[in-house]
Amino acid sequence: MNEQKKSAVARGQSADFVSGVITELRRVTWPTRDEWVSATILTIALVVGIGLFTYALDQFFGWAFQWLHPAGF
Repeated sequence: MNEQKKSAVARGQSADFVSGVITELRRVTWPTRDEWVSATILTIALVVGIGLFTYALDQFFGWAFQWLHPAGF
């Protein structure tokens, strides 16, 4: 197969791929604004909660290490 045919085949496959992507995106059930806002709030709350939990554990283990080894490093 020469270069022109390879290029044409590649363009045809690319066009088919893009067409398929557009078709699938039309089938997607997109969230409503309320769903989007509630999911965003939940995500932010979970990130903050896990961050605070991690901070508290870090502080506790730092205190415990200092209590077990008072001379430091």
